Amino acid sequence: MALILALDTSTEACSCALNINGEITEDFTVIPRQHAQNLLPMVQKLLAGKNLEFADLDALAFGRGPGSFTGLRIAAGVTQGIAFAANLPVIPVSTLAALALQGYEISGCNHILSCLDARIDEVYWAVFQVVQDQIILKNDEYLCKPELMQTDFIEQESEALTAVGNGLNYKHRFPDLLIKNIGHELPDQLPRASSI
Repeated sequence: MALILALDTSTEACSCALNINGEITEDFTVIPRQHAQNLLPMVQKLLAGKNLEFADLDALAFGRGPGSFTGLRIAAGVTQGIAFAANLPVIPVSTLAALALQGYEISGCNHILSCLDARIDEVYWAVFQVVQDQIILKNDEYLCKPELMQTDFIEQESEALTAVGNGLNYKHRFPDLLIKNIGHELPDQLPRASSI
């Protein structure tokens, strides 16, 4: 039996999720600048709801970024504290990959553009392809101005992209070729611990 606790505080959303042999239970809420005081109580409530303690877990996973610097520190710090106290392995997971999984699960599209607002007139972004239910990074993870997003990954006959994340607020500034290749948009999605 595999028990994994996942945490994510990389954006204004705060979430924790428990995977018990593929059955996922999650607590997710959008609470800007309140992650530090809410994350651990959310985790404790989630575990208590399943009559579990930290020592019962097999591993911890957390959203390693990209994302809010302060938010990333909160998730990493809580993860490190729990892992040290309970002697558990830690699995860092890309928040852009988690977002890509969400985009795939909603749209069914195998080509996903994950894009998060970096809050400095720039976006964090990456392109993923789903192959046999695996999320594969197709290029690198980038931070740049929306106008400078690369398009060399776009193939002539590739399927349209599903674009996911609040970085789509900058879509009007994306390169034209990229805009033309976006077939489905999910701008309201934020990384979730259940996807981590």
